Amino acid sequence: MRQVGFLVDVSRCLGCRACEVACKNYFGLGETQRFRRVEEVEWKREKERGFFYLSLACNHCESPECFRVCPNHTFRKRRDGIVVHDPDLCDGCCTCIKACPYGAPQFDVETGKVDKCDFCVSRLDQGLRPVCIDACTNGALKMAFLDEMDETKFLKSLPSLPDIKLTRPSIRFFPPAFHRKGLCKSKL
Repeated sequence: MRQVGFLVDVSRCLGCRACEVACKNYFGLGETQRFRRVEEVEWKREKERGFFYLSLACNHCESPECFRVCPNHTFRKRRDGIVVHDPDLCDGCCTCIKACPYGAPQFDVETGKVDKCDFCVSRLDQGLRPVCIDACTNGALKMAFLDEMDETKFLKSLPSLPDIKLTRPSIRFFPPAFHRKGLCKSKL
């Protein structure tokens, strides 16, 4: 089975939050929940400064901490690598929230349980794309089969993100424009 993941082109993200709103509406999330979030990330180099937007959700990690620490075994990993959560088994202990370095699991104050992005598996199983990808009018978000990608053309992480060694997230990035132009000397 092919490993599914998100491909993010941060140079194309305008920070419009259409992906965030589409996800929130599709899942009927409460006011404090966001399965997808857009963040502004600042970069600095000598006297130059700038920023880019970064759209993130659950990274459907190869080795998900949420899966490992949940005492109720509410998480499972599909054959395509997507990590799904069964809120019916959740008691709201929030252990997964504390363990996830990406802040993907979200507590719902109305239900007293945790839930998270499931890559819109009900849509995928019907041959449709996730709603966040459909809502991205600038093409910054894409679905990718990571095991079929040329890894030399994409980044596995960005300086603003947690260390990937523990969880091995299923997300890849087109380098930000400042990196492609040589403005960023840090090894991404």
